[in-house]
Amino acid sequence: MFFHGNIETTLLYNPSFGLIPVNDELKATGYFEYMDLRVDEAEHSMEMHLPYLAKVFQGYPVKIVPILVGALIAESEALYGRLLAKYVDDSKNFFSVSSDFCHWGSRFNYMHYDKSHGAIYKSIEVLDKMGMDIIETGDPDAFKQYLSETDNTICGRHPISVFLHMLKNSSTKIKIRFLRYEQSSQCKSMRDSSVSYASAVGKVDG
Repeated sequence: MFFHGNIETTLLYNPSFGLIPVNDELKATGYFEYMDLRVDEAEHSMEMHLPYLAKVFQGYPVKIVPILVGALIAESEALYGRLLAKYVDDSKNFFSVSSDFCHWGSRFNYMHYDKSHGAIYKSIEVLDKMGMDIIETGDPDAFKQYLSETDNTICGRHPISVFLHMLKNSSTKIKIRFLRYEQSSQCKSMRDSSVSYASAVGKVDG
């Protein structure tokens, strides 16, 4: 299970939900370490996800391995994708990847605006959906290129990239499809700000 964050430069997991075999497997690779309390308390994405997961899996004996993904370089994203790919091939595993999309406005130091698309919020939507279309292809290199060209402020860019590398290196073919897109507000002037949200599912293809 993935949680976005920009706190550390390595992947970390929190064993507070009970030690399970995959914890030892990940730790044995030498590329994972335990999350300390300070990091755990500073990261909020888990508390956002757990109520929904509790509802979806109500009545089922589910164990969780939270993984915090920090600011990784491209080579590390690919490395972790290879390390975690085998868990995609186990049908008992479910992955939840957390990320907002564009953070637009002066308070986010990001004000990309292509006037050819109309109002600011329409420009943001085009920008986000361009990234969503690329994610649906499952191509981590194309996603990295998109981020390089647009600088879109997708806060979970690193866990998304790791997940795309996981799919690239797994035997199971997963098709990603976005279901919904929203913005916290419709920006119409350069004084406005908004955060975009998108939800997607990944299903076994065929």
